[in-house]
Amino acid sequence: MTTTTPATALRGAPADPPQKGARITAVTSGKGGVGKTFVAANLAAALARRGERVLVLDADLGLANLDVVLNLYSKLTLHDVFTGKLTLDEAILPAPGGFSVLLAGSGMVEYSRMTPEVGDKLHDVVARLRPRYDHVLLDTGAGISDVVLFTVSLADEVLIVATPEPTSLTDAYATVKVLVATQPLRPMHLLVNQVQRSGEGRGVRAQLQQVVDRFVNPGREQPLKLSLIGEVPHDVAVREAVQRRQLLLDTLPGCAAARALALAAGRLAGDTP
Repeated sequence: MTTTTPATALRGAPADPPQKGARITAVTSGKGGVGKTFVAANLAAALARRGERVLVLDADLGLANLDVVLNLYSKLTLHDVFTGKLTLDEAILPAPGGFSVLLAGSGMVEYSRMTPEVGDKLHDVVARLRPRYDHVLLDTGAGISDVVLFTVSLADEVLIVATPEPTSLTDAYATVKVLVATQPLRPMHLLVNQVQRSGEGRGVRAQLQQVVDRFVNPGREQPLKLSLIGEVPHDVAVREAVQRRQLLLDTLPGCAAARALALAAGRLAGDTP
């Protein structure tokens, strides 16, 4: 497996040698409200059902909500690891769905900017998680802040969650553009959430790829090709699961959205499309 190293453009860190272990996937989005954390949690559950050892790290350091999605009330967080109050083993918690989580605190202004100290600590945590798991999902914040960009730089691949709404597409493109401009090229996947009809995700991917080919790829030795790993239909079962703070794959595994997420997890794991 080929891995990538953190982007040195964000700070003057030396490049790391390739490492063996977990596949690190940054789950990100151009804008909030597209269901990114819900998708990350349910993808983790689907991967765990396939027999993988999976951890989701809530990397939205200042506005964390993975605990809300999973109905977890633990006060053990990544902040405690950073400050030395907890060891990494003490902070890792079991989650519904058969995977593990490393939660982050919410409302902490000290994580609104990526300082060299926080960057070093986050990099160290991800490096220590890699040999313990088969797949680690980094649930980043939305947008293109320095915190998000640094977190994405720690991953082997990027999964962008978007919806068919024009604002979501615009922000997804902005995210792709910034990542390509500032970081080494890695596999970049797209999951389109809340589609209204079959095939709409393919249309969204085609639109984004067209803009990327026009404005991002010209002059690049290795052009970026977005891969669509799934389209998740608008499903009332999703709203019910969110309100109940339950995983969709646990409560209604047979619904259309759950089946789509399971299929996306398979593609993320390397199944033939």
